[in-house]
Amino acid sequence: MKALVYLGPAKRAVEQRQKPEITSPTDAIVRVTKTTICGTDLHILKGDVPSCQPGRILGHEGVDVIEKAGSGVTAFKPGDRVLISCISSCGKWVYCRKLMYSHCTTGGWILGNTIDGTQAEFVRIPYADTSLYHIPDGADEEALVMLSDILPTGFECGVLNGKVQPGTTVAIVGSGPIGLAALLTAQFYSPSDIIMIDLDDNRLEMAKRFGATAVINSTDGKTLETVLKMTANRGVDTAIEAVGIPATFELCEGIVAPGGTIANIGVHGTKVDLHLEHLWDRNITITTRLVDTVSTPLLLNSVRSRKIDPKLLITHRFKFEHILDAYETFASAAKTHALKVIIEA
Repeated sequence: MKALVYLGPAKRAVEQRQKPEITSPTDAIVRVTKTTICGTDLHILKGDVPSCQPGRILGHEGVDVIEKAGSGVTAFKPGDRVLISCISSCGKWVYCRKLMYSHCTTGGWILGNTIDGTQAEFVRIPYADTSLYHIPDGADEEALVMLSDILPTGFECGVLNGKVQPGTTVAIVGSGPIGLAALLTAQFYSPSDIIMIDLDDNRLEMAKRFGATAVINSTDGKTLETVLKMTANRGVDTAIEAVGIPATFELCEGIVAPGGTIANIGVHGTKVDLHLEHLWDRNITITTRLVDTVSTPLLLNSVRSRKIDPKLLITHRFKFEHILDAYETFASAAKTHALKVIIEA
């Protein structure tokens, strides 16, 4: 089969690989019909994720068809159309019992990280019964690809961790795909204001169309002053960091109001300064999280009932034979205006 393989920092290639086989009774082998590229894949290519070693097939998102199911798989059978969770969960041990599936001691974020992932024609899914979801009849599969990772990540790590509530003020730093996913799902809770902050006018224009009440281009370096002016010098109740660089996290430290929450989503590959000299007396909560995908059933229902349309995030489509072009397009978003790309078998 063909697969996109990580070869070391800044190196990737399409290679021929052996089709995966079942290695445990709880495994399923699925034929990938649609997948996508995540910002985390770009972090891997930068060398920010040392757990992912050269030779690994990348990818942790997709919709698929069950090709083969292990003897211990009871919820799925060959031919079933399924949504892959980016998090693999055994569903049994201590962290899974706490609904912290990302910390499953034998699972978690392993696809495209410590085991081969979904940017291939076939992929082995461990713990299939608790790591796959049936696709409802008539569902738009392209939209559902966004539920593998990006929608639950924005929702759980940003909105839920950020304690977004009716009437509160929210700032989302970063209007890339994850920030926009947080914007879409924050609207479940009717905050009074959602301020989107980014360097890219195109993404900010998209944010307005997705429901942002205000946007700020941070190019001029005056974002802190602008946010404080917009909030009567108070700051925001929830500051969501959706980029993963020191400057954006430090901006969140500056714009959060007393009693507020900084919810980190971004993947950080370098150290960030925590300015306790400014925050020690402000009753600030700082949250960190890797998505657990506990919200996936809720989001599936929200998409099915048309309460949310994650297909809005898709800007480009490629066949698998052009996956290297898809990477170039996704990595050059400022030039290509890419948000999420769909890669189809």
